[in-house]
Amino acid sequence: MRGIKKLVVAIGGASGVHLGLKFIECVPDSIELFVVVSEGAKDVAKHELDYNFKEQLFALKHKREFCIYNENEMDSPIASGSFGIDAMAVVPTSMNLLAKIANGLCDELISRCASVMLKERRKLLLAPREMPLSPIALEQMSKLSLLGVIIAPPSVGYYAKPNDLESMERFFIGKWFDALCIENILYQRWKYDIKGI
Repeated sequence: MRGIKKLVVAIGGASGVHLGLKFIECVPDSIELFVVVSEGAKDVAKHELDYNFKEQLFALKHKREFCIYNENEMDSPIASGSFGIDAMAVVPTSMNLLAKIANGLCDELISRCASVMLKERRKLLLAPREMPLSPIALEQMSKLSLLGVIIAPPSVGYYAKPNDLESMERFFIGKWFDALCIENILYQRWKYDIKGI
């Protein structure tokens, strides 16, 4: 697969919208970036964040150029396979959105873009933020995984020795970047050290 030149990052309406912003912040400048914000994400942000979500998003846009779309902008170029998006990450992914993608529903821009990734055989990463998982959600995830979708919930690896929330977030984002073949040095990787017991 060629290197990623065009990337869509969608912020779904699950707990953890802050992770979506941190993901965007870490995307290398060499990648052309397109961001979609769901209505659910805006609602969740009001309850979870101690800062203004919209202001933070536009502060990131001030640091590096990227396009921002609302979920109802179905006529945007990223809704078309011919636009040539290389990969897409949905961080976080709500169970509702995951179910729509698994069943081919395209009633807003995020699910439409995900459908394009599937039909064009491009990388699609979903980061479901839910616990515990219902049998239905697990079935949907299995279905998507068999179609080539990367199912990557934010699950911490303690070998990276995260000692605060920021280091845990860097671990999540680094692992997501790894899955998308985006080079990064965001977290401490596993080192094998032979020691006696």
